[in-house]
Amino acid sequence: MNPKLSLVIGILCISFSPIFVKLAGVSPLGAAFYRVLIAWLCLVPYCIAAKKLKINKKQLIIALTAGVVFALDVAVWNISLLKISATVSTLIANLAPVWVGLFTFLLLKKSSGILFWIGTLIAITGMIILVGYQHILHLELNTGILLAILASLFYAAYIMITRNIMAGIDVFTFMFYSMLGASAFLLLVNLFMGNDIIDYSPRVWFCFVGMGLICQLTGWLTINYSLRYLESTKVAITLLSQTVFAGLLAAFILNERLGANEIIGSVIVLGGIAVTFLKAGNQSNKIVS
Repeated sequence: MNPKLSLVIGILCISFSPIFVKLAGVSPLGAAFYRVLIAWLCLVPYCIAAKKLKINKKQLIIALTAGVVFALDVAVWNISLLKISATVSTLIANLAPVWVGLFTFLLLKKSSGILFWIGTLIAITGMIILVGYQHILHLELNTGILLAILASLFYAAYIMITRNIMAGIDVFTFMFYSMLGASAFLLLVNLFMGNDIIDYSPRVWFCFVGMGLICQLTGWLTINYSLRYLESTKVAITLLSQTVFAGLLAAFILNERLGANEIIGSVIVLGGIAVTFLKAGNQSNKIVS
């Protein structure tokens, strides 16, 4: 497949994720579990037949750890989606590359460059406009916004965990073990919370299958395929269009409407993230929601 076409398909696929979560309207933890589990079950036959299960101990630990962190990201993001609009939640979740740059500077003492700090300042300005400065001054942040920010932090951690492993492991092998770890973790969380993960209507199961096959499996495979042939910086910038597609889908399917401050703030945040990618995009070979 043409790498550019593969990237476009991947972006369109992951853009449906917040839509399916909203349409399902059930436990966000249950939705997160089935999104990963269904994708993993579809991956199992191929990985076994193609002998894609070989992995060393270090890679296994990293893949399983990445899976747990990814599970936390998806679970928290899904909860956020049920509290605020799909567009705003998706936008905030895509702040992950900004946190990666900050963590790299603070923890690894690596300079991110002037473009990163300019972009970060722009993105923070956009966030203040989006949320409303009066709410920040009075610490009246919406729970959904706080959860979306937390989700972006989890995803930033995921990027930092996986950014060095992908060059030395087959993408199918990594996805097999990371999604296995994510599925097991989410199953335990749902059982601990006492959530009913069986008794769902056909409409909800349809949404789960859509999330698993379209968003998780197809989305991840096509984007990872494009990353093998296209520059990661260009891919990362292009992935910002996920927010736009998710917003358009939410408007048509969910009848969501954004206020002027949300539209202006969203555009500024996207611009800020794009600027940070000009420098920080190479820090990660995978930036997907």
